[in-house]
Amino acid sequence: MILGIESTAHTFGVGLVDDRILANVKDVYVPPLGWGIAPDKAAEHHRDVAEGVLSQALKQAGASLSDVTKIAYSAGPGLSPPLIFGRDFAVKLAKKYNKPLVPVNHCVAHIEVARFSTGAKDPVMLYTSGGNTQVITFESGRYRVFGETQDISIGNLVDVFAREAGLSTPGGPVIEKLASKGKNYIKLPYVVKGMDVSFSGILTNLKQKLGKYPIEDLAYSLQETCFAMLIEVSERAMAHCKKDEFVVTGGVAANKRLQQMAGIMCKERGAKFYPLDTSLAGDNGAMIAVVGKLDNRTVDPDHADIIPKWRTDQVEVVWR
Repeated sequence: MILGIESTAHTFGVGLVDDRILANVKDVYVPPLGWGIAPDKAAEHHRDVAEGVLSQALKQAGASLSDVTKIAYSAGPGLSPPLIFGRDFAVKLAKKYNKPLVPVNHCVAHIEVARFSTGAKDPVMLYTSGGNTQVITFESGRYRVFGETQDISIGNLVDVFAREAGLSTPGGPVIEKLASKGKNYIKLPYVVKGMDVSFSGILTNLKQKLGKYPIEDLAYSLQETCFAMLIEVSERAMAHCKKDEFVVTGGVAANKRLQQMAGIMCKERGAKFYPLDTSLAGDNGAMIAVVGKLDNRTVDPDHADIIPKWRTDQVEVVWR
């Protein structure tokens, strides 16, 4: 049984995994309306809820810390104050209960929980979150990035636009709900550069249109434009790598319209789309535990570190 601790940004999560996901509990820091994530405030939130989240996860799994064989923690990428708290919390448990400690790359965890839970073997993966947007697949011992955002992530675009419009955050659910009521497509920049995408110009354009068009139509147009960009580069990666499986992971993977567009693309290609359970799309502790299960490389708790800018393609994937 592996215990995973997630703390890269707004979410503090604890998951327990063996051959299946036994528990997945989290508490999310919600900043004041109109504000983004303040790293120090997120860390304070994690400090306040950590023991309760851990207790609830153990109860959900019907387990105790003595049943745990390894403890895994998110070492990066992410915001330094929340990462430091999560690392310190994991180190404290590892020392107290004499458990091996595994540092986990947050991005790779999103990938592996998708493979673990859907049964996809060797997919092209579209990783969409508040901090990252990448098109990834496994080649030659690493998860290679075949395309990514050149500026802000899709999740960041959605959250910032929601804040600018005076909507609640995180912005994903409210933008998706508004988009479902949109009727008119409003032209936005479509920015695909080879295999990469760019969202900052789209965000600026959307800000300029606020108040001039119905918010429902702007939300609808945001989704249709940005998701089409992401599916385009994902399909190109599938053709290039000759892969016939596709997974969308990360927080934005919960969006039903993005899932629908992914399914249509795969059907047209004769490929298989593996939709991810919504509970595993956003940041969570179970995904950290899954990598802790796969990766046997442990660290001395006294030398456990964080890597705030740890890229997906910097991880040597020794378990595949």
